[in-house]
Amino acid sequence: MNDEDLRLAPRTRAADLLAWAAEEDRTPVAEAPLRAVLALLELGEGRMHDGWPELTSNAVEHLLYERLYLYVQPEPEADPFAYGAAVRLLTDHQRAAKRLNAKRQERLHAEAEWQGEVAAGLLRRADLVTWPRLYALLLHAYGADVTDPEAVREWLTGFRELAQEERLARFAALAQTGWLDEVDEQGWSPTRVISVGMATDGARRLLEQGLMRRSYRNLTELTALGRPMPDELAGDFGAFEEAAVEAALDLYGEWTVPGLPRLLVEEFPDLAPEPGQEEIDAYLAGLAQEEFDARLKELAGPAQEEPDPHPAGPADPADQEDPADQEDPAADQAQE
Repeated sequence: MNDEDLRLAPRTRAADLLAWAAEEDRTPVAEAPLRAVLALLELGEGRMHDGWPELTSNAVEHLLYERLYLYVQPEPEADPFAYGAAVRLLTDHQRAAKRLNAKRQERLHAEAEWQGEVAAGLLRRADLVTWPRLYALLLHAYGADVTDPEAVREWLTGFRELAQEERLARFAALAQTGWLDEVDEQGWSPTRVISVGMATDGARRLLEQGLMRRSYRNLTELTALGRPMPDELAGDFGAFEEAAVEAALDLYGEWTVPGLPRLLVEEFPDLAPEPGQEEIDAYLAGLAQEEFDARLKELAGPAQEEPDPHPAGPADPADQEDPADQEDPAADQAQE
C-alpha cells in the first residue's frame, strides 16, 4: 500500500501548534489530547486549510459532544478538560492566522469551554463506553504496563480465564476507582454487554468512513494533477477498505492503549463481543417492549385503590330502628 497516496491516517500539525503556543507563551496543553482533537476534527466533514481544520460551532459541538467519548480514553491521571483547552488553543492560533475574526474567536472560546466540561462528564458515563475504552480503564486499574503490547496480551489472557459473572463484576467495580460512574439500575447485565458491543462496532465503522473520506480528498487532488489512482483503488476496492480497517484500529489504539483495539478484534473477540444482526434485533425488540410498557404505565396515571368487591349497600329497612322506639330523655323526665 502506498500510504503517501492514500493518506488514510491523519497528519496533524500538533507539533507546529505546540511550538506556536510556546513562542506565544500560551498556557500549555498536553500533546496527546491535542493530537486527538486535531485528528478528529480532520476526520470530520469540515474543510481543511493548509493542514489546519476549519473551526465552526458545528465542528466543535460534533467533536466534543458526539465523537470524543466514542474513541478517547485519557489516562486516569490525565486532565479530562484538556480537550476543551486544545480547542481553545487552536482557536487562538486560527485567530492569529487571520482565519477567525475577534467575534468568532470569542464565541468559539465560550463554546469550547462549556462543551469541554460536558465532554469531561461524558467520558465518565458508563453507558457510553466502548470496549477499547473499557479495557483501557481495566488495564490501568489492575496496574498492567500499557506501554508493552506483550504485557497487555498477557493481562487479557488472564482475564479471559475468569467466568463471565466475574468479568461483569470487575466492570462494575471500576466505579469504585472514580474514573467511571455507576451504571443504571440494570447494572452490567448481558443486555449492557450487547449495547457496548453495538457502540464499539458503530464507532469503529464511523472512524473507517472518516479515514476513507479523508483519503478521497487527497485522491481528488491527485486526479487534478493528472496522477494515476493508487493500486488499491485502480483494481480491487476491497484492498482500500481493508487498509481503512487497519488504520482505524491503529488510530483507536493511539487514543486508548496502543495495540489494544487490534488485540480485542483479532485475538480476544470473546472478551469484546460485537453482536450480529439477530442479537441486535432481539436487543432492539426488548428496548421497544420496555418503552411500550413504560408508556402504558405513564398513560394509566397514578395507581388508584381497587374497588371493594363486596361494597356495603343501602341498609335494610327491617334492620333500621323505629323512631318511636328510641328513648326520649325529656319524656322520661316529665313522667317522673
